[in-house]
Amino acid sequence: MSDSAGSAHPAFKSVRCETIDSLNLRVEQYEHTATGAMHYHLAADNNENVFLVALRTVPQDSTGVAHILEHTALCGSERYPVRDPFFMMLRRSLNTFMNAFTSSDWTAYPFASQNRKDFNNLLAVYLDAVFFSRLDPLDFAQEGHRVEFSKADDPNSDLVFKGVVFNEMKGAMSSISSTLWNTLCSHLFPTSTYGYNSGGDPEHIPDLSYDDLLAFYRSHYHPSNAIFMTFGDIPASEHHAVFQDNVLRRFQRLPERIEVKPEQRLPQPRRVTERYALDDDTDRANKTHIVIAWMLGESTDLTQMLEAQLLSSVLMDNSASPLQQLLETSELGRSPSPLCGLEDSMREMVFACGLEGSEAHHAQALEEQVLAVVQDVATRGVAHERVEAVLHQLELHQREISGDSYPYGLQLILQGLGSATHYSDPIDVLNMDPVIADLRKKIADPQYIKQLARTLLLDNTHRVTLIMEPDATLSQQRQQAEAARLAAIKASMSDAQRTATVELAAALIARQQQEDDESILPKVELEDVAPQIPDLAFHEQRIGDHAVTRYVRGTNGLSYLQMVAPLPQLQPAELQIMPLYSSVLTEMGVGPSSYLQVQERQSATVGSINAFSSLRGAIDNEQDIRAYFALSSKALIRNAEPQAKLMLDVWNAARFDETGRLRELTRQILARREQSVSGNGHGLAMTAACAGMSPLARLSHQQSGLAGIAALRELAKSLDEPTGVDAFAAQLAQLHNTLAQSPMQLLAITDEQQMPTLLAALEATLADQPVRHQDSTFSLPPLRERCGELWLTNTQVNFCARAYPTVPVQHPDAPALTVLGGFLRNGYLHRCIREQGGAYGGGASQDPSIAAFRFYSYRDPRREETLADFDASIDWMLHTRHEARALEEAILGVIGSMDKPSSPAGEAKQHFHNRLYGRTHAQREHFRQQVLAVTLDDLRRVTQAYLQPEHASTAVIAPSNARDAVQDLLSEQALSLHQL
Repeated sequence: MSDSAGSAHPAFKSVRCETIDSLNLRVEQYEHTATGAMHYHLAADNNENVFLVALRTVPQDSTGVAHILEHTALCGSERYPVRDPFFMMLRRSLNTFMNAFTSSDWTAYPFASQNRKDFNNLLAVYLDAVFFSRLDPLDFAQEGHRVEFSKADDPNSDLVFKGVVFNEMKGAMSSISSTLWNTLCSHLFPTSTYGYNSGGDPEHIPDLSYDDLLAFYRSHYHPSNAIFMTFGDIPASEHHAVFQDNVLRRFQRLPERIEVKPEQRLPQPRRVTERYALDDDTDRANKTHIVIAWMLGESTDLTQMLEAQLLSSVLMDNSASPLQQLLETSELGRSPSPLCGLEDSMREMVFACGLEGSEAHHAQALEEQVLAVVQDVATRGVAHERVEAVLHQLELHQREISGDSYPYGLQLILQGLGSATHYSDPIDVLNMDPVIADLRKKIADPQYIKQLARTLLLDNTHRVTLIMEPDATLSQQRQQAEAARLAAIKASMSDAQRTATVELAAALIARQQQEDDESILPKVELEDVAPQIPDLAFHEQRIGDHAVTRYVRGTNGLSYLQMVAPLPQLQPAELQIMPLYSSVLTEMGVGPSSYLQVQERQSATVGSINAFSSLRGAIDNEQDIRAYFALSSKALIRNAEPQAKLMLDVWNAARFDETGRLRELTRQILARREQSVSGNGHGLAMTAACAGMSPLARLSHQQSGLAGIAALRELAKSLDEPTGVDAFAAQLAQLHNTLAQSPMQLLAITDEQQMPTLLAALEATLADQPVRHQDSTFSLPPLRERCGELWLTNTQVNFCARAYPTVPVQHPDAPALTVLGGFLRNGYLHRCIREQGGAYGGGASQDPSIAAFRFYSYRDPRREETLADFDASIDWMLHTRHEARALEEAILGVIGSMDKPSSPAGEAKQHFHNRLYGRTHAQREHFRQQVLAVTLDDLRRVTQAYLQPEHASTAVIAPSNARDAVQDLLSEQALSLHQL
């Protein structure tokens, strides 16, 4: 790939072009002459093209104006004056990614597609939505906030606040990590935009007026304030032509420059105490969070950023790092704070550390201990090998081709977006090899790390210690304040205002129910779908007596290894601790080495190493469960042999006698699981609703669902006693010995030119590894029963789920059930649950592994009404006339999901594990063809056959303070009550 950019459009001038060999791409920078808009094009030999346009958004309050604008901008535009073009395009597209993000200082609108027609369709809609949005007041009322009578047509009933973002942020602020971060930033950045909640604080969202929204749009959503970024094999000049014709020709340069101003430095450290809501009935002891945070230098200075990353990693990269070790072993708290580490996405970086599960009076002692560790590093430094290991991790991260969660091109774009936002150079951020090489020279000086510790932390007075104490009355106070505010609004209303409120609710419902002319939106059709999905080539061989499956993939010099073994028959107690075993296995000592020594070995050898168990129902019988255990790692190819040796040592010689370490790890895992409820409540609710569908579904609820969190909490308590932790260590050791006797096979993935090196490493490592023989086969007793549960948790919103028993993937009805999920979401659930009900999300899907069809809602202000909407969607499916276009859109959604690419290594792993479970390429191709052939009659038939009310199971997650309010729901739905 040459350093010369393609020919620029006449409206653009070329600014810079640079090839980044380590990423196999060329970065081209262009400026639009008339408006000053910047375009960064990442030219790559990749047909998954990515587009993103970002606006610098710098709110000066916590009303959520940037966030609400992000939602409202996608509700209709000049060329596409329909009510909901974003969600309409989701189902008229073969996109591999579509979304919009609000960050603390930018708002971005990205999408990706492998289909050129689809890419052009989405580009037209996105550009019009961003720069020519209609911003209808009704959309502001729906997406942002509004007051409405609790009985919408009765002005004598109480007023309530409604709005999608309003409810989303109530859910987001139920997360303690979100509350911690926003509170910390309000003190670290008292004069900057970062001191406000860019997503919106539910107490302040109702302060935002429609006129405020319009003013923010007009000042911020302009090409002069925009950053265009693209990735893929479409030439930049083609993008320029579309940008110019569709948008830029209608604008001129704005004189204003929107930017984040530098924060004023604190003259001395501060300590502040705040409260967070804890609504459950448990003891408040040891529930305080203590966070110590420093504001560092500018993230746009690449040297400053990498120095901050270097010091942060030296202090906290793993359990052997000095500050991480202090926090994990401290008696002052339960586990390290969720905020630990470096935040480098804002203009000025933040380094934070701390503890959760503490008490306010420990703050002074924790400060002293943390500063003592930093002082020790500043005085004595750290071993050169540790610093080299940190640089090794930076190099590996730079080289890795990811793309399993976001498209790879989008990850690269987001990596550079922060610098572009602050008028700096994103190309340097992408091309870190020269800076890493420079750092490697600098660390040869033993004074270098010492000086960083002193300059960035010890001598830095811009430090805040935040003490967040639990408050059992805070939620009630907020509810009372909200009720008083609404009562005051109602009391001040004139008759005309009451009438207008009733009319607004009616107008909003009418708008939500109107049928727009969707034909004005571009679309792809079934004939645009690729006729087949490509298969992956692989080769099977034996090294000694071990089966090895190898995939040649473009991994950019990384090797990926997995050691895989079938699970033997396990006892219920062993199954219950299996997730914990998988989590702690690679965090413990090995042979004569302590866990601290193993952590250092891992950091110098691999980019990551982790264990997991994988269980699936058979393709033709959900009661027949197959299960495997895997140890997985990735490394630079030069470390292939140490990588394999490390994995084999863990497999053969992991030890579980470091009981203090076991106790620390269990506390950390519990903390993460408890914090997951606010972000994954819908998934946990579906798991609970499905718990009777199959033995695997029940096990999922018991291991990793709400029941699993409750069981883990009890286990963590038992480990406080020496007998409890000793017994647990013995259980883990026995389980490990059982699994180590299972016959092992290997998965090997790397570049073609590196494969001989990887195979040679395996041959050297496996030479003396004995072959094991398994004398039992994993199975679970059959299960198919209804269940119903309601869980009270520390949240401000609800998550609802309902499930029905269906069929596994091989059954002829599975394709229709899979399409049905999207059909119900597109045609009914989205409108009723999100637009009218105010939940952040809702939908339905078929899970063939457990043979269940699930409905769900996410961050939902309602409970009974949402469950009624689930039922009403079934009636709508059976008794409403439906159009072929809606069927086509649902099919496209399934095909887009099936055809979505992953990273090169991720695709190989997925292909390998699919084959383990009988999900061959031929089986997947057959299923895909069946999906394409689904008819409306098929959808009605499977709805009638499987979604019968007498077969329904239900689960609801509700706020802890709603115990009295849910009593009727418990009896009506026959739910058992549980407190998490």
